[in-house]
Amino acid sequence: MVLYYDSLLDSWYHELRMASHDKTLQAIFERPTRSDIKWRDIEALLAHLGAVITPGNGSRVRIALSGTKAVLHRPHPRKEASKGCVESVRTFLENAGVERDV
Repeated sequence: MVLYYDSLLDSWYHELRMASHDKTLQAIFERPTRSDIKWRDIEALLAHLGAVITPGNGSRVRIALSGTKAVLHRPHPRKEASKGCVESVRTFLENAGVERDV
């Protein structure tokens, strides 16, 4: 019974995370561009998609996905990415072949 409960809990958690990534992806592709997307949600989505994320100097972060590379800046002092940052992430994802309906 414990194994069933653990696998049920794992399945529920996985579905919750997938829904969260889907919401973040939809928010990134929304027009007009949003400025209320948390950077940690963007990084979590990128990691979920298989991107390699490495820190750079200061607030810079290097991202590589499907042969596409970008250098972005983590927002500070706010937690939310600016419209310009969201647009850069959108362009990066498009260049990497990620579609809105993933």
